[in-house]
Amino acid sequence: MTVPVFLSDVLDGPELVLGGAEGRHAAAVRRLRAGERVDLTDGAGAIAECVVVEALKDALRLEVTGRYAVAAPQPRIVVVQGLPKGDRGELAVEMMTEAGVDVIVPWAASRSITQWKGERAGKALGRWRSTAREAGKQARRFHLPEVTEPASTARVESLLAGAALGLVLHEEAAEPLSGVGLPAGGDIVVVVGPEGGVSDEELSRFRAAKAVPVLLGSTVLRTSTAGVAAAAVLLARTGRW
Repeated sequence: MTVPVFLSDVLDGPELVLGGAEGRHAAAVRRLRAGERVDLTDGAGAIAECVVVEALKDALRLEVTGRYAVAAPQPRIVVVQGLPKGDRGELAVEMMTEAGVDVIVPWAASRSITQWKGERAGKALGRWRSTAREAGKQARRFHLPEVTEPASTARVESLLAGAALGLVLHEEAAEPLSGVGLPAGGDIVVVVGPEGGVSDEELSRFRAAKAVPVLLGSTVLRTSTAGVAAAAVLLARTGRW
């Protein structure tokens, strides 16, 4: 059975207590018992390998059997996700997290039907971050993805300009994603438009920020699946997969 992963800010010491929401889930929902293995991580690359000593009502008492750390993978994959309709944004975040995307940037594109404003913005961002956190644990990721604050088009321009490679998925691009040259390190920033796609004005601005329009394939993917499909190509080509 795959060893379950839980988040913890405290990883030092011969014994640890996993409490709070994580401990409650481990003890009451997963029903982990003495003798079973668990891994704790801070979500930034540090891991404590543990064995359950005692299962309490809403916590686990753990013996630490080993510690290690994993380096953040390179190059980083950053996906700028145009805000999709309904719960498709959370679906996109879940799949990209499972695949290995490092940073997810919500983008209020001009053609986004959904707009995050006021109180709604905070709740929606909270759902995206919660989805990434849970999907990361399920996928045994020890570097959890960052879900940033919502970005304006100007902010996306800045990300592309500062990237080792900037890409824009576009159905009229001539160059396939599978053929573009890739950097060995730094950030690869991929822009995924919303349901209506990237506008001509946005594409022009992104080109000026040295982004390369690329074609993902002969079919048109939903915005919720385009990001994970592009990430899969990049992860395979960079050797991270």
